[in-house]
Amino acid sequence: MNSRTTDLVTPTELTARSTDATAPTLIDVRTPAEYETAHIAGSINIPLPLVQAHAEQLAGDLDGPVVLVCQAGGRARTAHAALTAAGAQQLTVLDGGIAAHTAAGQPVRRGRPRWALERQVRLVAGSLVAGSVLTSLRFPRARFLAGGVGAGLATAALTDTCAMGAALAKLPYNRGGRPVTVDDAREALRS
Repeated sequence: MNSRTTDLVTPTELTARSTDATAPTLIDVRTPAEYETAHIAGSINIPLPLVQAHAEQLAGDLDGPVVLVCQAGGRARTAHAALTAAGAQQLTVLDGGIAAHTAAGQPVRRGRPRWALERQVRLVAGSLVAGSVLTSLRFPRARFLAGGVGAGLATAALTDTCAMGAALAKLPYNRGGRPVTVDDAREALRS
């Protein structure tokens, strides 16, 4: 497999593979809070920052097919790149993430309801833009904040990263009950 290419699996294909004798290991790279809100039964939560920081250790613990899952697919692709660079094989990404999985009518386990990180980013970015435009009526320089947010969103799209999302993920609301450690993740992968 070319390391620049990300293999995708649809929600329907994932469900079919899950009942197969060689069912894939599901790794959900969202925040613990997002995972607690809704996740695919049997998936292991290893947040993206942990995957990126410990890709070589985690790649060594992967045995057999693995499907990476996030909210919409972007973070799972980033995890795919990190793990592939560390030597992991047989990796695929759930096309469209949990959002597509639930939209396709596939089952998820639900917990405490929370907003997805992408939705939080849209709320904060939109509020900053609207607020700075309104404030610029009295203080004209406030319009530069709207321009900065717009530039940040364009950069996020071009680089497939999101500094605002990374910052919001650190808030207590998004941390969940117990943080995931690399030792927890490796133990879950081995069992």
